Amino acid sequence: MIKRLAFVLAFVGLFFFGIDAQNKLLNIQDAILKGRSSLAPKRLLNISFVPESKNLAYTDKNELHIVSCETGLETDLINVNDINQVLRKNNNDSILFFDGLRFKNSHQFYFVSKKGEYLYSINKKSVEKSTRKSSEAAYEDLDEFKDGERFAFTKNNNVYVNLSGVEKQVTTDGLYEIVNGKSVHRDEFGIHKGLYWSPEGNALAYYRMDQSDVTDYPIIDWSTYPAQNKNIKYPMAGNKSHYVTLHVYNIKNGSSVQIKTEGPKDQYLTNVSWSPDEKKIYMAILNREQNHYKLNEYDVASGDFVKTLFEEKDEKYVEPSNPMLFVKNNAKQFIWQSRQDGYNHLYLYNIDGSLVKQLSKGNWEVKSVLGFDDKGDVLYFQANEQSPVNQDVYAVNLKSGKMNRISQGNGFHIGILNKNGDCLVDNFSSSQIPREYSIIQTKTGKVFSLLKAENPIKDYQLGTWRLFSIKNNEGTDLYCRMFKPVNFDSTKKYPVLVYLYNGPHSQLVTNTWMAGGELWYQYMAQKGFIVFTLDGRGTSYRGKAFEQAIHRQLGTLEMEDQLKGVEYLKSLPYVDANRLGVHGWSYGGFMTTSLMTRNAGVFKVGVCGGPVIDWSYYEIMYGERYMDTPQENKEGYDKNNLLNHVDKLKGKLLMIHGAQDNVVVWQHSILYQKKAVEKGVQLDYYVYPGHEHNVLGKDRAHLMEKVTNYFIDNL
Repeated sequence: MIKRLAFVLAFVGLFFFGIDAQNKLLNIQDAILKGRSSLAPKRLLNISFVPESKNLAYTDKNELHIVSCETGLETDLINVNDINQVLRKNNNDSILFFDGLRFKNSHQFYFVSKKGEYLYSINKKSVEKSTRKSSEAAYEDLDEFKDGERFAFTKNNNVYVNLSGVEKQVTTDGLYEIVNGKSVHRDEFGIHKGLYWSPEGNALAYYRMDQSDVTDYPIIDWSTYPAQNKNIKYPMAGNKSHYVTLHVYNIKNGSSVQIKTEGPKDQYLTNVSWSPDEKKIYMAILNREQNHYKLNEYDVASGDFVKTLFEEKDEKYVEPSNPMLFVKNNAKQFIWQSRQDGYNHLYLYNIDGSLVKQLSKGNWEVKSVLGFDDKGDVLYFQANEQSPVNQDVYAVNLKSGKMNRISQGNGFHIGILNKNGDCLVDNFSSSQIPREYSIIQTKTGKVFSLLKAENPIKDYQLGTWRLFSIKNNEGTDLYCRMFKPVNFDSTKKYPVLVYLYNGPHSQLVTNTWMAGGELWYQYMAQKGFIVFTLDGRGTSYRGKAFEQAIHRQLGTLEMEDQLKGVEYLKSLPYVDANRLGVHGWSYGGFMTTSLMTRNAGVFKVGVCGGPVIDWSYYEIMYGERYMDTPQENKEGYDKNNLLNHVDKLKGKLLMIHGAQDNVVVWQHSILYQKKAVEKGVQLDYYVYPGHEHNVLGKDRAHLMEKVTNYFIDNL
C-alpha cells in the first residue's frame, strides 16, 4: 500500500510538473536574446567535408564529430578538452568551443583561439601555431586560396598578399577616397567582396573604387567629448557615383594590370569570374540605368577586351547577381543564371557565347547552385519548384536535361554538397518541424539521419501558428503567416499586429520553423495579440513580373497587397478591426509610415524603424534600379515621398532610428520629424546612439521592449 501510494504521489508530481513545465512564459530577454540561440532549434556547427576522404565533420556540444558519408557511422570523436590538454602542455591558451574550424587535409584541421590560429594533427594529437595569419594583424577583408597557404587581405584600403608567411603589399594608393580590394557598388549585384583568386592561385583580381566625386555624408560619433564627425561616402540617387575598375596582380612577377573596360565611368562591374586556365577574366558590365548588361571577356595578360559573349536588356531593369560557372572538367562550357524567360533559371552556354540549352524551366525560381558531380555531367541546385515558400535540392543532367528532386519532405531544405557531388548534407525544417539534419547519397538516394532537433520552446505557453495564402486584386497568391494568442478563444475579439517588410530581396513567409517567424511573435501572443505577416508584390522568388510590379512607384502596389491582408483580417470574427497595429524596419519602416498616412485610419498604431522617407535620399544602386533617377521619375518620387503625406497621419506613430545609420541615413526620419512639427502633427520619436541600421546586441531587447510597450499601451 505504501509503495502504491508512493507511486500515485510520484505520478501526481510528474503530472503537475508537466503542467508547470508547459506553463512557462517568455520574458523579453528570452524572446529577443535567446530567440536565435538557446531557444532556437538546435544547429550542427562547423559543417564541412573532410578532404581526401568520404567523411563529414561537424561540431556539437564542444565535440568534433566525423561521420562516414558511405555508412552514416561515426568514425572519430575529438572534444575541446582533448585540444586543451595539448595546448596547456605547450603553455598555450585554451578554448571554450571550436571556432574557425577548417580541415587542411584528412588528418589536420585549423581552429582559432584568442591568441591566433592553430593547426591540430589528429593522428599525432599535436598542436602547432599556424603561420597563415595571426589575430594581431589588422585584416579588414580576407580571401583565402584553397591551398590554405596563400591569402589576400586589405589594410588601410590597400591590398596585401601573404604567400606562405611572406607578406607583400600590392597597392599603395589606398586613401579615404580610393578603396582597393573591398566590396563595391554598395554590395549590390551579388557583390560581397573585392578580392578574387585565380583557379591555381597564380593571380589575384581586385576591385579599385574611386569615390572622389561622391559627396561626403556626416555620421556623428556621440560617444566622444566633444562629439566628432566621421564622414562616409554615400552616393544618393540622381547624383554622382563612384568609379570602379578591376585589376589583376601577377603573383610571380609582382606586377598589376588594369582590365580595360570601355563605357561610362559610373557603370557597374559585376560578377567577376576566371577561366580555368587563368588566361581570361569575365565580367557582366551593367549600365547605370540598370536595363542593359554585356557579359564580356578580357585578356588577363594585357587587360584588353576580347569579346562580348552575349547581352541582355529589359524595359525596367536587369540584375546580374551570379558569376558564370564553368562546367566541371569542361572549359568550353559554362552555366549562367538569368530571368530572361520571367523566372531565374539555369542556362548552358558555349564559351563563344552561343546557347546550348536552357537547363531549368517553369513558373518557379532557381535560388542557388551547389556544385557538380565528379564527372561534371550533373549540376545540383536549390529551387522553389514545389511552392514559392519551399526550397528543395535538385539535380539536372547537362546532356539530357533531365531534372530530379533530391531532397524529400514538404518544407525548406538547405543543402551542402561535397566536392564529388555524391554526398549532400540536408538541413531541413518546416512550419511545424524545428530542424532535421541528414546525409543524402545523391547517387543512391540513401539517407542517414544526423539530428532531429527537439522543439526548443515546448515548455512554454505558445500561440498556434499557420502558413497559408490569400488572393490579391489580380488573383495572385500572397503568402501569409498568422500567430494566434495563447489560450485563443474564437468567441473573443483580439488586437492584431501586422509585421511587414514587403521590399525587394526579401521573403518573410517561408515553410520553415514557425513559418519563418521570430520568437518575439510568441511573446506578443502571450500578451494577447494576433501577429500577421504577408509578402506582397515586390518581394523575392516569385518571378520577374511579381517583383517588377512596383517599379517606379515604390510603396503603392505593396500597400494595395497589404490592405488585401487587412481585408482578410477584418473578415475573421475574432479580429477587432478597431485595434490594428503595424510594425516594420527599413523598407518595412517605409511601408509602416506609408500605411499610417497614405491609408490613414486603417491602423490605429504604428511603429517604424530606420524608415526610408524620401527615395531621393537613398543610395544610387538600389534606389535607381527600382525608381530610376529623381530627374527621370519626378512623379514617382513625389507620390511616394512620405514628407508629402505627414499631415494625413491618424493614430499613434512611433519612429525609431539608429544615430549612426549608414544605410538609411538618419536624415530621413529627422526630416519627417521636422515636417511633423511644421504641420502641427504629433509624432513619437526615439533614437539609438551607437547603432547603425539595426539595433543589435543586448540593446535589441531594449528596442523590442519599447516596441512591445507601445502596442500594449496604445492598442
